[in-house]
Amino acid sequence: MAPVIKKIEISEAAVPLKRPFVTALRTVTTARTLIVKVEDSSGLIGLGEAAPTPVITGDSVSSIKEAVNEIIGPKLIGKSLVNSEDIKATIDQSMVHNSSPKAALNIAVNDLIAQHYQVPLYQLLGGHTDRIQTDYTVSVGTTDKMIAQAKELMNAGFSTLKIKVGSDSESSDVEKVAAIRKAVGPSINIRLDANQGWHHKQAVSAINQMARLGLDIQLVEQPVAATDFEGMAYVTQNTQTLIMADESIFSVQDAQRLISMNGCDLINLKLMKAGGIDNALKINTLAETAGIPCMVGSMIESSVSVTAAAHLAAAKENVKYVDLDASMMFSSNPVKGGISNKANQIFLPHIAGLGFAQLSK
Repeated sequence: MAPVIKKIEISEAAVPLKRPFVTALRTVTTARTLIVKVEDSSGLIGLGEAAPTPVITGDSVSSIKEAVNEIIGPKLIGKSLVNSEDIKATIDQSMVHNSSPKAALNIAVNDLIAQHYQVPLYQLLGGHTDRIQTDYTVSVGTTDKMIAQAKELMNAGFSTLKIKVGSDSESSDVEKVAAIRKAVGPSINIRLDANQGWHHKQAVSAINQMARLGLDIQLVEQPVAATDFEGMAYVTQNTQTLIMADESIFSVQDAQRLISMNGCDLINLKLMKAGGIDNALKINTLAETAGIPCMVGSMIESSVSVTAAAHLAAAKENVKYVDLDASMMFSSNPVKGGISNKANQIFLPHIAGLGFAQLSK
């Protein structure tokens, strides 16, 4: 008899970060996250995670708990894992928006399915590689503090840095990035993330000025407001630097609209935005069809959902960039297992599911 979903539990964790995480949108010193366990009738347990990020997804701790415990979760009890498409559709269709609780449940179900097939999830999803390279983020701060963190990361073995900008004037951002480039030298890849912090004309001015200065910026992520698709297109079409959409794209429909406007060169896939692995896969397929490479990133998430994101990134050839440093920022992680890392190298676990199989009964 095929196993069915028997029980769903959700628990909250609060973990201090090693250092404050500062962007144009928010400052985080302690990460609050919610871990979801989905148990089936054979005793296997799938893990998922929902990261409350109200300024991006609109999801809070209380709204995630309500969605999992009262609205989506009860509809999944008794459903057979053989009918995974039905389970995933139920997660998506039980309520609108609420992408983070949907992501947690979708991740946990994918973990269970891969455990039953007795293969690592990345192999089930495509198996492109078993190791990936991530960047590491330099938070917004004074120029001296940002340079100090950049040098620390470079000395720790990170060859790609993601510099947060957008919280100050574009001229100040240009000065900071120029100072960081001078400090780390030409061999380090530098990516920028404005987190919606610029107006479209500010963005074009800053990006083109950095190009003229020879700062060699690999890409610029979400330079303008998430809803400003016209602004994204303006920036993309008036700069030579690669422009990546992040907060603008939650769904396949968002991606289709922005791509049709020539509104980005790259797309950042995040499970908390897409509502889980399967919708992120659909966005990646659409992007690949349009000739647009993707990055896999995360919010401030623990090793549970970062591991799920790493499985997605490792599975697909079209994922050319990885931004999965979040769990490295935690002073500790709430669950043992999952991915491991050595500096910028992330290694996928070679055990079934996500790699937390020791939780199974």
